[in-house]
Amino acid sequence: MHDVSPVTNRGSSDADMSAPERAKPTYKTRLSQEEVMIFRWAQLWRTIILSATGRTLFPYARYIRTLNLGDLEELLGDARFKDRVSAMFFEGELKKYKIQTSGTDKMLTRVDAGSTSNNLGDIIVTSTPMLEELSGKVENDALLRWIPKLPRLRLLNLWYGGALVGAGPLLRQHCPAFKTISLWGWGHEEADSKFADFLNEITPQTLESLEIFSYALFGAETLLALSCHREALTELKLDFVNGFAMQSLNLLAGCTNLTTLLLTDGTSLQVDLKNEYHDVFLETIAWLRSCKKLQSVTLRNFRDGQDLIAQILLENGIHLTNLELKGYYMADALAFHQALSNQPSLQELHLKGDSDEVGDGVATLVESLCQLTNLTTLRLQNISDYFTDEVIGRLARSLPKLEEWYTSGWGVTDAIWPDVAKLKSLRRLDMAALSRFTANGILDFVLNLGPNNKGLVLAIMMADVDCDLHEHEQNMIRETIASRVEGRFEFQLQRGKMLYEGDDFCGDTIDRSGRIRV
Repeated sequence: MHDVSPVTNRGSSDADMSAPERAKPTYKTRLSQEEVMIFRWAQLWRTIILSATGRTLFPYARYIRTLNLGDLEELLGDARFKDRVSAMFFEGELKKYKIQTSGTDKMLTRVDAGSTSNNLGDIIVTSTPMLEELSGKVENDALLRWIPKLPRLRLLNLWYGGALVGAGPLLRQHCPAFKTISLWGWGHEEADSKFADFLNEITPQTLESLEIFSYALFGAETLLALSCHREALTELKLDFVNGFAMQSLNLLAGCTNLTTLLLTDGTSLQVDLKNEYHDVFLETIAWLRSCKKLQSVTLRNFRDGQDLIAQILLENGIHLTNLELKGYYMADALAFHQALSNQPSLQELHLKGDSDEVGDGVATLVESLCQLTNLTTLRLQNISDYFTDEVIGRLARSLPKLEEWYTSGWGVTDAIWPDVAKLKSLRRLDMAALSRFTANGILDFVLNLGPNNKGLVLAIMMADVDCDLHEHEQNMIRETIASRVEGRFEFQLQRGKMLYEGDDFCGDTIDRSGRIRV
C-alpha cells in the first residue's frame, strides 16, 4: 500500500479527484485535499501500530508480510505532517515514542523521522510473525533486536549496509528462509571486510539475490565471499563497482548459476581491464561464458563493455532475453554489433553510446537488429543518431513484435509512418530524432492504429523548429489518438536551429475552420 501513499507520490491525489476537480484545481482546494490525504495516511499507520499493541478490534499487524518503514519515515518527515496531523498521530501511548530533532529554537524543532520510525518499528515487529520483507533506514541495534522475532524473514531492503554488522549469526539461527539482500549503499572504509563477514556468517548456499543501488566500498573480499553462495545466487546487481572491485571481477568465477547480472563501473575514469588488467579481463570473459543460465545482462559505463558482452552473445549455450549496454563507442563495437544477431531470443534491448556516421557502424548495427525478430522493447539512445527514414522503416518492417520503441535519428520525416503503423502491438513510441513531421502525416499514422495499440503514447521530442505544429493541430492529434486508441500525444521542438541537406518547407497549414490543408 505504500506505493500509493500521498507522501511517496509527492502528494498526487488525481486518482481520487473527479474530472472537474482535475481540470481546475485551486490552490486552496488542492492544499485541503493534500491535508486530508496525509491525515488519512497517518491514521492508517497509527492503526497498524496500535494493532500491534492489541488496541484495535482486529490484529492487523499479525497479517503483515511486507513492512516498509521508509514510507513511515517519509510520512513523519513530510512538511505537511504537523499540527493537527502530528497531534492525532502521537496521541496517547504513542507520544513516548516521539523523538524530536535537537535545536535551541522551539519553533524549528521537528520530529526526528529516522529515529522515531525505528522506535515505532519496535512496536510493530513484536507482533508481525508473518513478516517476510523488511525495508527502510533500519538502524543496526534495531535490526539486531528484530531478527529473532521474524522467523519467516526472507528479504532485507536496507538504506545503509552498516545495519548488517553482527546480523549474520542471528539470521542463520532465526531466519531459515532468508535469501535476498538489497542495499542502497555502504561507504564505510571497512565495508568490504564487514560485508564479507556477513556473507560468510549466514547459512551457506542460501543467498539468491544481492542488489546494491549506489555507492559502496566493496572489493575483493566481498566478491570472494559470494562464492559461499555460488550454487544459490541467481541475481547479482551491483550498480556501483569501485576500482578495487573492478580489478577483482574474476573472483566471481564460482558464481555460474546467475540468471540476472547488472554491473556499473562507478569510477570517474573507466577502468581499462583489457589493457591494464589483461589477466582479469580474460578470466572475467571465461566466467561470463560459463554462466549458461544467463537471461538478463546489463553493463553500464564499462570501458570494455562491448568486448565482454560480445563474448556472451557468441556463446551458443547462452540465450538472453534482456540486454542493456550503456557508455560505449560505435567505432569500437563492430564485433559486438555483429554478435547481436547470434541472440534471436532477445526480447528487450537497450543500447546507449556514441554513434559514428563514418564507416560501416550504422549498417552493421541495423543488419543485426533486423535479425532480432522477437524484440518487444527497443531503446536506442545516441547510438542511433544517424538513423534515417530508410533505417527506421526497415526496422519497423523487420521487428513486428515491438511494443515499446525509443530511437534517435537524423532528418526523419513522414516517410516512416506507413511502416510504423504496421506495428500492431506498439504501445509506446518515443521519437527523439531530429524530425520534420507534418500534422497530416501524424494523423494518417494515428488513424491506421488498431485495437492492439490501445493506450499508445506517441512522443515527438525533437521536431525541427521550421515544422512546428500549430496548437490547433496538436490538439486535433491529441483528440484523435485519445478517441482512436485511448492514447496520448506529446510534442516538443528541437532547441536551436538544425540545418538539413535539401531543406524544404513543411507544407501543412491550418485554416480558420481548424481543418488541416496542404
